[in-house]
Amino acid sequence: MAAASTTEKLNTPQVRQFSVFLQNKVGALLEIVRLLDQNNIIVLALSIAESYESAISRIIVSDPDRTEELFCEHNIPHSSCELMVVELADGPGDLSKLLAALLMAEVNVHFSYPLLVRPRGRAVLALHVDDIECATSVLLGESFKLLTQGDLSR
Repeated sequence: MAAASTTEKLNTPQVRQFSVFLQNKVGALLEIVRLLDQNNIIVLALSIAESYESAISRIIVSDPDRTEELFCEHNIPHSSCELMVVELADGPGDLSKLLAALLMAEVNVHFSYPLLVRPRGRAVLALHVDDIECATSVLLGESFKLLTQGDLSR
């Protein structure tokens, strides 16, 4: 609870990501996406990392609270974490500027992936970093726009 209130005080824009643990079988991801579709939840971003026996699907959705309820109701193994979602106003050309800013601040990027949606018609990148408060401060100082769940769920 303390971390959430600290984040709110600093007004750190964050988006919730779900990591869904799937058996490595044909159709496993489709079952999850159909469940979300049936409940009017839009998958906004998707990344998959697979191993021999299982896969981890990282997803950002339009309604994280309802998604959490559905996953619990259907005993779908999952976890969640907070991400930064950064708009790249100049598209791929902004990637090196973004990474250079994080490097200068000594913020490590654990993983990243693009979103399926393009709010305001611009490229958008989800980032999981080791220090979200520092990254927020640095990126805002470099004039990057950080998106919130509300920006994506509209």
